[in-house]
Amino acid sequence: MAARLTPQSWRQGDSETPGKEIPVLIFRQLDYSVFGSRRSVRAFKVKVHPLKFTAVQPGTLRRRPIAVLLRPAVLSLLMAGCAAAPLTEGGSLSSYADLKPANGQITKSMLRVERDDVLAAKTAKIVPTRFSESAAQVKFTDQQRKLIGNAIDRSLCLGLSERYSIVPPWAPADLTVHAVVTDAKVTDKVAAGASKVVGFIPAALSVGVPVPVPRIPIGLGSLSVEAEAQGPTGEQKAAMIWARGANSVTDRAQISTAADAYNLASSFGSDFSQLLVTGKSPFDEVSLPSMQKIGAALGTKPKNSVCEMFGRSPGIKGMAGNALGMPPEWTDDGAAETK
Repeated sequence: MAARLTPQSWRQGDSETPGKEIPVLIFRQLDYSVFGSRRSVRAFKVKVHPLKFTAVQPGTLRRRPIAVLLRPAVLSLLMAGCAAAPLTEGGSLSSYADLKPANGQITKSMLRVERDDVLAAKTAKIVPTRFSESAAQVKFTDQQRKLIGNAIDRSLCLGLSERYSIVPPWAPADLTVHAVVTDAKVTDKVAAGASKVVGFIPAALSVGVPVPVPRIPIGLGSLSVEAEAQGPTGEQKAAMIWARGANSVTDRAQISTAADAYNLASSFGSDFSQLLVTGKSPFDEVSLPSMQKIGAALGTKPKNSVCEMFGRSPGIKGMAGNALGMPPEWTDDGAAETK
């Protein structure tokens, strides 16, 4: 995606912001590509108001949010900056029959769910996540594999707590949930480090307007997982094969080979738990988490005490470390038994 623009210009305020100087960015033309087809947006001005960010196209009085105007270009950039992630069958599911495609914007999946059965269940237990034989060959350390698996289990536990009573792994339950990492790709630490350096430059040169900088789209990690929920006699009640690659726009760079797989692990846990809690695809609609789940994600006490076995989320410490590019190994203490 390329853009031609003039240097930033300033003018005195207008009727909406009288007496104030407003920065105005004048774009001559914005060129971008969508699946190989070249597109362009003709000249427009971006006025950075204190509470609004709008674009005014010449020859019209219509104002359109800049996010709407640039949406095709942003989506193109998002798709172009994603790591590839294969949907991989690991052989751990009791059945692969009747799995149907159900994809999100940047996630690929195959799934099935017996809605009435999962909604009728009252209790659930989580079998610790493991790596398949092929996924175990990916060059993660033992500590990194434990962190990735535990991140899946923790996310599953917090998500399932929205509907079910979570019981320990040795107790009987209406649903037994297990997940297996079937494929992963390591994050390139050198590229991640370079992305953090590049990201600091606009912040140092900016004139008070936040300038988001995508990661360098090289060496992005990925994660592929399959999971299943079984009834008391071992019958399959829900299953999902899931894959997602990190993308250069929304996933921050962290200097660790396990960083992207670790962050994607929580995304998988959230998607599969939502499948069970709602009985339908997590990609059909946005489901807002409860305040208790938000609090647990910030490191407070989880709703269900059994979730303590997976350790608490890194919370503010993790978010600060993520922003600074610190490895998750430095901010996540892992499962309770490994502390």
